[in-house]
Amino acid sequence: MVTLNTEGCRIREVQCKSVLNKSGLADYTVNCYAGCEHGCIYCYARFATRFSHPSELWGSFVDIKANAPQVLAREVRRKRVGRVFVSSVCDGWQPREASYCLTRQCLEILVHHHYPLTILTKSALAGRDLDILTSSGGVEFGVTITTLDESLRSLIEPRSSPSADRLAILQEVKRRGIKTYAFLGPLLPYLSDTEVSLVPLLKAVQDVGADYFYVDRLNRRFGVWQSLRSLLQKHFPRLIGGYRKILFDESAGREYSEGLISSVNRIARKQGLDGKLRLCF
Repeated sequence: MVTLNTEGCRIREVQCKSVLNKSGLADYTVNCYAGCEHGCIYCYARFATRFSHPSELWGSFVDIKANAPQVLAREVRRKRVGRVFVSSVCDGWQPREASYCLTRQCLEILVHHHYPLTILTKSALAGRDLDILTSSGGVEFGVTITTLDESLRSLIEPRSSPSADRLAILQEVKRRGIKTYAFLGPLLPYLSDTEVSLVPLLKAVQDVGADYFYVDRLNRRFGVWQSLRSLLQKHFPRLIGGYRKILFDESAGREYSEGLISSVNRIARKQGLDGKLRLCF
């Protein structure tokens, strides 16, 4: 079955052979979708579909692994128990999940078989499944937040949930006794990496009581520069030269990283968050 959503994203149902796969982020990862409707311009996950969708723009397609729960139910009976990251190359709660409920079904299976879980999402829809997560031990729940500026967020993460909604979910998860974290990044040079942006961002993480948080810089992964350049040309043409230098000049990139690390450490220390900070670069 192939359909188009209102944003012109092609939706296709497919069958998968495996869904509980080894991962460098945890023992396993579960991805019920290939591709993501959120269409984030900086998304590193686009590498995962570079061969299956070589000429399609990230955010313009989603393959729905319609049999994922059935496959997972078989796999958990023969694979050792280990931590599962949900999800690594898509958002498990992207819009199509509201009707398919594949991630929810897989969570039920994993919890039933006592697999510890690490969640990361940009979707407020994940709040729907707190009944499952609250019933299990060994859960860590995180949200990605790149900026509190909604005008910028709508440009770089066009079909994700507003940042305020993600923070509200994180606060509710914390209230329910689940360990929480925030993933702040990738920070975009000159747009979301400034002190004016970082101070309220770290304050928001502090206010919702996250147990810890990551900060990541922008990296030049597969397809990212092409996507970024298109955005910059349309909305921030004056920044193209600076981005090119940071991403392609090794010396400039190293200098940028060192400056950002210093800035983030200083702000975190000032807010009493240095003990919760985990840098990814």
